[in-house]
Amino acid sequence: MNRHVNAIADRLSLRPPQRRSLEILDRITEIAPPGKNADVAAMLAAIRGEFPSVTDFERDFPSLCFALATGVGKTRLMGAFISYLHLAHGIDNFFVLAPNLTIYNKLIADFSDRTHPKYVFRGIAEFAIDAPSIITGDNYDQHDPRSGTLFGGVRINIFNISKINSEVRGGKSPRIKRLSEYIGESYFDYLAGLPDLVMLMDESHRYRASAGIRAINELRPILGLELTATPFVETARGAVPFKNVIVDYPLGQAMADGFVKEPAVVTRKDFNPAGMSAEEIERLKLEDGVRLHESVKMELETYARETGNAIVKPFVLVIARDTSHASQLLALIQSDNFFAGRYRDKVIQVDSSKTGAEEEKMIARLLKVEATSEPTEIVIHVNMLKEGWDVTNLYTIVPLRAANARVLIEQSIGRGLRLPYGKRTGVTAVDRLNIVAHDKFQEIIAEANQPESAIHLQTLVLDADALGQKTTTVVSQSQLATRLGLTPAHATGSTTLAGQDQAPVFTKPEEQKVAQITYEVIRTLENQPHRPCPPSNI
Repeated sequence: MNRHVNAIADRLSLRPPQRRSLEILDRITEIAPPGKNADVAAMLAAIRGEFPSVTDFERDFPSLCFALATGVGKTRLMGAFISYLHLAHGIDNFFVLAPNLTIYNKLIADFSDRTHPKYVFRGIAEFAIDAPSIITGDNYDQHDPRSGTLFGGVRINIFNISKINSEVRGGKSPRIKRLSEYIGESYFDYLAGLPDLVMLMDESHRYRASAGIRAINELRPILGLELTATPFVETARGAVPFKNVIVDYPLGQAMADGFVKEPAVVTRKDFNPAGMSAEEIERLKLEDGVRLHESVKMELETYARETGNAIVKPFVLVIARDTSHASQLLALIQSDNFFAGRYRDKVIQVDSSKTGAEEEKMIARLLKVEATSEPTEIVIHVNMLKEGWDVTNLYTIVPLRAANARVLIEQSIGRGLRLPYGKRTGVTAVDRLNIVAHDKFQEIIAEANQPESAIHLQTLVLDADALGQKTTTVVSQSQLATRLGLTPAHATGSTTLAGQDQAPVFTKPEEQKVAQITYEVIRTLENQPHRPCPPSNI
C-alpha cells in the first residue's frame, strides 16, 4: 500500500468507501500508469483484467467512474485524489468540471477558502505551506500561467460546464479556445499541451453527451476521474449504465452503514383526502411541514445545548411544479395568513426564473443556508437542486409536484441525507429526514418496500393535536445573569430563557455589553477569592 494513501486517508479522515476509492486509484496508477502518450487500449485491458466492471472508458482518454452515494463525500474524495496524485506522482495540473453555477461556486469555496468548514485540503501539511492555485472560468485569461507569479505550484482549474455549453451553441467555439493576449495562444491549447493534466468530473452524469463536454474532451488529459451518485444516463429507452464504473457504493449501503440520515415518509393521522381540493391538500402538507420543522428546530437546539455541539439551524425544502407554482408558494408563505407572516423574510425561491445579478444573489444566499446567522428556513425550488448541493441541515422536504413514488423518493431524499455532525447521534430527530407526503404516503411505502429496493423508509404519523402544541427550548442560567439581562450563547428564535418573569436590570444593548464583560470577569474569579482583580478594559 502506498504510504501516501494511508497518510491522506488519516489526515482527511476518509470514510471506508472514500478510502477504498483512493486505494483503487493507487492500484490503477501501478497497473496502468497514466501518461501523455500512454497506450489507452493497453491501459483498458490492464484495468479490466483486475476490475471487470470497467468494460470501456467511454472517452478518447482513460476515464474511471467512482459512484458514491449522496452524502458519503464526493467533494472530499476529489481533494484526496488531487493530494495523492500530487504527492505520490508529482502531478501538478488538474481540471475540475462543475455541472452548473451553484456547484461551480461551491467547489471554488471548497477548494480555495482555508477558513471554510468544508475546505478539502484541511490536514494536508504540504498544501498548508504552499496552497494550490485556483484558476476559475472567470479569471483564467487574465494572466500568463507560465509566468509563475500567480499560477505556481499545484494548479486546479475549476470550470462550469453549463457556461461552456451555452458558449458552443450554434457551432461556436467556447471562450476558453479563443486567443489570449496574455498567453499568445488559447488557454485551451495551453492546457492541452500540459504533460500531466488530470480531469475531475463532478456529477458526471449531467454532461456526458453535451456539446461542452465534447469540446473539453479535446484536452486529452492523461486521466479522467468521474464522480456521481447516479452512474447512468437517462434515455427514451430507460437508464443506460456507465461502462467505466470502478467503485459502486449505493445509497442503500450508505444507509446501512450509518453514513447518512434515515429517511421517513410522513403523513397525518387519519388523513382522508375525500372532499379536499388539490390546493387544500397542498396547503395542509405545507403547513404540516412547517409545524414539523418547528418541532425539529427545537429538538436540534436542545440536543446541541445538552451535548455541547454546535447548534444546527434546519430548513424546509419545498419542491414546486414549475416557476409559476413556485412564485405562488412564495407569495403564500410571505403573506400574513401563513403562520402570521413569521416566515416572510425566511423564504427564498430557487429556479431558472432568476438571471444575472438576481441569480448570483439567490445562489449566494443558498450557499449560506447552513449558517445560523442566515435567516432562510424555507427554500422553494423547481428541479434546480437535484445534486451537488451538499447541505447538512435539510430536515424536512415537502414535495408538491406530481410524480410517481419512485421519482418522489429519488428526487426527495438525495438533498437531505447528509448528517450535520458527520455521523448518527442515536437521537431520532437529529438523525431523521422527513418527507411530507400525505397524499402519496401508501404509494411511497409500497415502492420502498419492493424486494428489489435498496432504500427502506421509516414512517412518521403526525397527530393533529400534537402539531398544534408549540414547543420551545428552555435554557436555564444563573439568577444573576438573568437579572443582568444577559442571554445564553447562540440564542435562536425557539430559545426561551428560564426566569424571564422578572424584568432585567439592564435593557439597553450598551449596558448589557458592559454587564456581559463584568459578568465574565466575575465568573473567572469566583473560585479564586484571593486573586487580585485584573485592571478593567471597560
